[in-house]
Amino acid sequence: MKKSLSKILSLLFIVLFVSSCGMQSIPTAANQVEASWAEVQNQYKRRADLIPNLVEVVKGYAKHEQETLTKVIEARANATKVNVTVDQLNDETMKKFQQAQGNLSQALSRLMVVAEKYPDLKANENFRDLQSQLEGTENRITVARNRYIEAIKEFNNLVTVPPTSWYNGLFLHMTKKPQFAVENLEQVQNAPAVKF
Repeated sequence: MKKSLSKILSLLFIVLFVSSCGMQSIPTAANQVEASWAEVQNQYKRRADLIPNLVEVVKGYAKHEQETLTKVIEARANATKVNVTVDQLNDETMKKFQQAQGNLSQALSRLMVVAEKYPDLKANENFRDLQSQLEGTENRITVARNRYIEAIKEFNNLVTVPPTSWYNGLFLHMTKKPQFAVENLEQVQNAPAVKF
């Protein structure tokens, strides 16, 4: 009788331990990271899809600004080449992804400065619509990145903080995922100047 009671109590302890220590929470958090990363990529793709239309509208007004337009097109091409799946997320791939997207953001900033030089362009309905969509997309990127950052924080806490990390260490062996970071803080702080 004592042996059966001891076995039942041991089994109950094991079930309680396993069920409360990450058995569901870690995979659920990993799924949230995957969904959040997909949304980040979706918003960056939306931005990349808008850029060719914006460049075409600007071309008609700013023919002698070809260098800026070329840099935007090249930056877009480079940004769309860097496609990182959630399984490939590590510090190195995250850095490459951020660098490509940062270069595109800088090129777009220069394009907007060029657009400021041309009052007729700023008054063009197509340009205003595209600019508005691009600004909305930049806001969506920020929201998507913030959701990803939060999902990564939750996931990293589960795989590194006891007691869920014990389950992870015994059964899953998942590692922390990288966060977004500001690559070049000086460039972010020094916005491009608009001169007429």
